[in-house]
Amino acid sequence: MNNFERRRDRFEMFDGMDSPALNLTFTLELPDFRPWCREEGLAPFHVLLCAVLRSTLKVENFRYRVLDGDVLRIDRLRPSFTVTNANNDVNFAQFEWTDDLREFVARGRAAGAAASAMTELNRFYRAMTPRECRDQVFITCIPWLDFTSIQHPTAALDNPDIPSIAWGKFRDAPGGRLQLPFSVQAHHGFVDGFHIHQLAQQIERELTGFMA
Repeated sequence: MNNFERRRDRFEMFDGMDSPALNLTFTLELPDFRPWCREEGLAPFHVLLCAVLRSTLKVENFRYRVLDGDVLRIDRLRPSFTVTNANNDVNFAQFEWTDDLREFVARGRAAGAAASAMTELNRFYRAMTPRECRDQVFITCIPWLDFTSIQHPTAALDNPDIPSIAWGKFRDAPGGRLQLPFSVQAHHGFVDGFHIHQLAQQIERELTGFMA
């Protein structure tokens, strides 16, 4: 928590605002990992999900949360993401973390399939304690749209401490690259634009490491 204490004055300033959320949407450029995924039989969404969540743990400022007025630092993540069901209604998938990429993808696909098969809203989060809820990053993918902005809902306008990350439609880019709209919403008391830049860099490093 030493890194946080150096910016506690920034946290107190932003946390005192009606909404301390920082919401930034940008074009994320990455190595085109889709051919590698096809060769390995891995779903690109889940590979990118793994890279994104690993990156949020490696960029320190994305580990901070607020609980009962105190700041804490998480040590693990509980992966979750949105899916659509047969009625095209949103639902939520969640599964247990694993550091093994192939197992991560397998668990993610199974959780997504189970949530997609439900007509009712998945209520898994109702069984989570407030502390367990902090071990999340809210993830959504809108693969049909090349969007330029997004506003995420928050349970309390003055407490967006759990980061929300969204990405959209992939498009080809020169030199074996791909581009996609990418949005990050986080508590400005913890995260600045520079930390979002660090996150983008780390996501590329994670994907490159997978393919090495």
